[in-house]
Amino acid sequence: MDKILILGAGISGLGAAYSYKQKGYSPIILEKDETYGGLCGNFVIDGFRFDRFVHFSFAKEEEVLKIFNSSAGNIITHIPNPYNIYNRKWIKHPAQNNLFPLDEQEKKKIIDDFLARPQVDMSQITNYEQWLRMQFGDYFAEHFPMVYTKKYWMCEAKDLETKWVGQRVYQPSVEEVIQGSKTADTPVTYYAKEMRYPKTGGYKHFFSSLAENADIRYHQKVVMIDVERKVVKTEDGKAYEYDKLYSSIPLPEYAHLLSSIPTHVTEAIGKLKCTSGYHVSIALKTKNIPPYLWWYIYDEDILAARVYSPSLKSPKNAPEGCSSLQMEVYCKEGEYTEQQLLDGTVGKLVELGIIKQEDILFAHVGFEKYANVVFDHQIYENREIVRDYLMSLGIEPIGRFGEWGYLWSNQSLLSGMNSVK
Repeated sequence: MDKILILGAGISGLGAAYSYKQKGYSPIILEKDETYGGLCGNFVIDGFRFDRFVHFSFAKEEEVLKIFNSSAGNIITHIPNPYNIYNRKWIKHPAQNNLFPLDEQEKKKIIDDFLARPQVDMSQITNYEQWLRMQFGDYFAEHFPMVYTKKYWMCEAKDLETKWVGQRVYQPSVEEVIQGSKTADTPVTYYAKEMRYPKTGGYKHFFSSLAENADIRYHQKVVMIDVERKVVKTEDGKAYEYDKLYSSIPLPEYAHLLSSIPTHVTEAIGKLKCTSGYHVSIALKTKNIPPYLWWYIYDEDILAARVYSPSLKSPKNAPEGCSSLQMEVYCKEGEYTEQQLLDGTVGKLVELGIIKQEDILFAHVGFEKYANVVFDHQIYENREIVRDYLMSLGIEPIGRFGEWGYLWSNQSLLSGMNSVK
């Protein structure tokens, strides 16, 4: 029987292992961390559980729901209620059709620009900035999504292409924009109508059954892949032979995992872009926090692009009588000192009166090297070069950073499952 080796015990790696188990195989998974989950994983400090960035499920695929439901058991269902902070004001999300809290002069500028949008053929749109200006008018584009793009994507909107947008950015009608400027009583227009989350165990509990039934070798950081001998070597000196190899390792990492890479592939690897980021996790000895599951921050003096509440996702994520928040700061590693991060995140929430200094039990700073794939204008060409090369060597790249795409967790699970033919 073929030796199946899978690199990474995140959701896509576990998905591939699951498909092989269904076929009667017993694949081995190598995981560099001490537990499964990857970017969908979590950590616990003094009874507070934090995911590694915000995660909810709005999966609709029957096979995904079957796994999630059987793994998690008790599931909490939320109606999305995201908000925004803009110029220190709370604004319902998406802001483009919830302008009510703004002053009349600013509303007028936004609506006038929205009505004056040029009628442009979509085929003439070459970048995200043009797309935003065409959808929302200049004033809103410049003060809202173009600012947020720099915080979240770490680049200018003009440097992004637009195929990734899809349903992620709501495009309201004129009537919705005008109505949302007159009243706060507007319908939810978020792209998912409900969000699900496990009552216990954090987000990764959704696929815990896959991990329980998998042969996972922890603390096995891959340092070399010998495709000629079909051997993977790990940091502790172990060697694993394989007949078939599946990998959720981020594409840029192959630059030092493989030898004798052709120049054009090395160049393509070097051009792949992604965001990195810090999560600043806050434990509070009060339940007095904003009632929103998550919120976006446009104000540039606040480092965080997004904030979510683990304790609102599930009360089991915090001890009785307590609550928690996590703030996401996208930047290069070391761009800020830990104190600068805390001052620009936790300190700002205190300054705004959102939390009180005396209620803070602790604040923890963690870093993720790979957060989101950046869809610059060369992504598709460079991604294809790298992935085609890996597959020519017998390596099947899977998951968000193997496919190098904007994959949600259900899509990452299916990426692994469907890679097994």
